[in-house]
Amino acid sequence: MPLLDRDRCRLLVVDIQEKLLPAMDAQESFVRNAAIVLQAARTLGVPSLISEQYPQGLGSTIAPITSLAPDVPRLSKTTFSCALEPRMREWFDLNASGQIVLIGLEAHVCVLQTAMDLQRDGFEVFVVADAVSSRKAASVQTALARLASASVSIVTTEMVVFEWMRTAASPHFKALSKLIR
Repeated sequence: MPLLDRDRCRLLVVDIQEKLLPAMDAQESFVRNAAIVLQAARTLGVPSLISEQYPQGLGSTIAPITSLAPDVPRLSKTTFSCALEPRMREWFDLNASGQIVLIGLEAHVCVLQTAMDLQRDGFEVFVVADAVSSRKAASVQTALARLASASVSIVTTEMVVFEWMRTAASPHFKALSKLIR
């Protein structure tokens, strides 16, 4: 798998919703890392999309995420895989750049199924290990192991930020590197 290239990349934020988050493992670090990836995407001009699983029942995307992404489209779904939802499928196809970074909930359900479907459809898929969560840590570990064995790239928040920047000479280096500290 190549390094991330922000000019060929898209970010998908999966189901970080009000009624899902309270049941998740390691909530604080998960939300922090998801916010860092989203801020980096916004700063560096990486197109992004937010999915919401049945928002009528599970609520909207949490405020710490929506406040960082006021102009990012939010699409609702009932399918577990975002790749099976027609409006999201259209977004992927319109933005068919080759690479998709995934963050969100739950690692072993919606993130896993989306990653597997997008990879099958020819995208290079990167799942951010410290910016996904599930109710149980074992579910995250199992999902990441399964994805890795299927040749989905498993990356970290820092890997994403620094691969998108590529150089300390980036005009955004100082601001984005502060997010990591």
